Amino acid sequence: MFHCDWKKIGLFAGGVLFGTAGVKILSSKDAKKVYTNCTAAVLRGKKCVMDTVSTVQENCEDILADAKEINDQREEEKAASVIEDEAATEE
Repeated sequence: MFHCDWKKIGLFAGGVLFGTAGVKILSSKDAKKVYTNCTAAVLRGKKCVMDTVSTVQENCEDILADAKEINDQREEEKAASVIEDEAATEE
């Protein structure tokens, strides 16, 4: 009545052994050094990206300020032109 499937039991035992060995390998000192070095590299990459973002952001702020100044000058010139046209028409 009781049927024992040795293949499934063997696979289960192998999985447990592999999992246990995997945990030991992943928590070893050598693995920790690898994780630490990878994390340090990611942090360096993040700093580089953030520096670039800051530079681009500063440039965009400068461009926006210059563009607003150009538009203000154009508005002043346009207003002066309208005043001159009105003065010329009244004469």
